[in-house]
Amino acid sequence: MTPFKGRFFNIIRNKFVLTGLVFMIWMLLFDSNNLVDRVKDLRNLRTLENDKVYYREKIQIDSLKLQELRTDNENLEKFAREQYLMKKPDEDIFLVIRKEK
Repeated sequence: MTPFKGRFFNIIRNKFVLTGLVFMIWMLLFDSNNLVDRVKDLRNLRTLENDKVYYREKIQIDSLKLQELRTDNENLEKFAREQYLMKKPDEDIFLVIRKEK
């Protein structure tokens, strides 16, 4: 047996080192807050933070549009015509649908 192997086995056989290794393995793999779950949670958190930024920007844009619709009747009429295809009683609406390639 080489001196390194003998020293290594003596260290491993030490009850404190062995207990520490078992504890570390338990915490990394089997505990409810193990390393794998922690990494998944961090990835999920990063995704949710990115979504949060996106939705805050969308809320800000939509709030500006809503404010614009509430203050100007011309914009409200334009919005109703474009989004809901509303028309005046004496008008006809023609839709042009383009085929995408």
